[in-house]
Amino acid sequence: MSVHDLRALLFHSHFIISPIPNVRCKGICSITCNRYELMMDAFGRFGLLINDRVVKTPVALASMAGIVDAAYVLERKEHVGIAFMGGYSIDEPALEAARQMAAGGDRREFLCDDPEQELQKQITLLKNTHVIPAINLRGSTPAAFARLAQELGEGVVYEIDAHCRQPAMVAAGCGEHYLHNTKELGAVIRALKSENVTVSVKIRAGVVPDDRRLAEECWKAGADILHIDLMDFGSAKLRQIRNSCPLLIIANNSINSFDRMREMLSHGADLVSLARHADERTLAGLDAAITRYADEEGWYNSPKQLCRGGDIRALTFCCMPVKECPLIPTLNRIGMPREDYIRMKLGAVEGTPLEQGKQTCFGSLAWCCKTSSPCMFRDMTLKGGNISQKEYMRLKRDLSDTIMSRVFHDLPPDDTC
Repeated sequence: MSVHDLRALLFHSHFIISPIPNVRCKGICSITCNRYELMMDAFGRFGLLINDRVVKTPVALASMAGIVDAAYVLERKEHVGIAFMGGYSIDEPALEAARQMAAGGDRREFLCDDPEQELQKQITLLKNTHVIPAINLRGSTPAAFARLAQELGEGVVYEIDAHCRQPAMVAAGCGEHYLHNTKELGAVIRALKSENVTVSVKIRAGVVPDDRRLAEECWKAGADILHIDLMDFGSAKLRQIRNSCPLLIIANNSINSFDRMREMLSHGADLVSLARHADERTLAGLDAAITRYADEEGWYNSPKQLCRGGDIRALTFCCMPVKECPLIPTLNRIGMPREDYIRMKLGAVEGTPLEQGKQTCFGSLAWCCKTSSPCMFRDMTLKGGNISQKEYMRLKRDLSDTIMSRVFHDLPPDDTC
């Protein structure tokens, strides 16, 4: 089922199942109804699903060893959609490395005799919240990850820590070791996916020679989420990775203002995560700002237009390929002939409001630009069709989903993308 079809199904169920107006629920029923409406509003606003659950807000908590556990998350739960607890060491080599790191005196670590039991406890503590539980894991073999997934089941997101660069952990075959040995990383991803669980990979940008290839390898191995510490590389690196895979992307590192958050979202991120600056005030500000932006604009992580540095999702705003502009080399890089691009967009909008627009430059809203760009012909069509700018942007988001699916699932990969 496509994202567009799923959105349509959930919107439909919202109108059928929502409580009947003027009928008051009592007790637990009222709480359940209110929670249901809250999450359906969140899905309509952000369209995000992780582990078959609606994400309340595209703000995540990143793991910090010895700090981020369930108690830490519960203090911040009102303004977080998903929380990565940990890092937790899950086999003896990783545990020994954690002991060495903690013994140094300048770090905190989660040290426990029974990792499975401790993780089950932490996951259970988040059970009655809207926060999607995720666990950041350090292990040295695919079997260690698979065994844990067998014990804990499908109710949590499993994040492979390929991020930790502490020498003891790398020497134990964990953390950043996996970035230097990507075949081993792929084996861990496949081991987890064999247990039918949702898999995230936490990486640090700039460690491998080509982050685009790393992203593609994670995707091809079966990963669902790529959690990227961007270091000092910023949005240009993020755009490269977005153009290389269709994974859900979480951007991390110094994202503590709405301007910085929007920069990441407009260059390919689906969520942003915070670690050191994850105080309640900062989280509340980001949550409120992105909610307000989504309610006003319609597409919370809309990309910049391609001609202004946007990522591949921005093809949804591009016009006909009739002049020399960034569209042409982009189509060449992804291996899509111009004729296929035209057929794809016209076919995707057939029977939708975007099919309208005879007075626009190319006869259909399919070719029209972002609402932030002034265009009297687009706006005349929207007004004549009784389409709000917010709804127009949501329709463009659906078109972008179709384009992404076509590029990454129907076309052969291009290493230069």
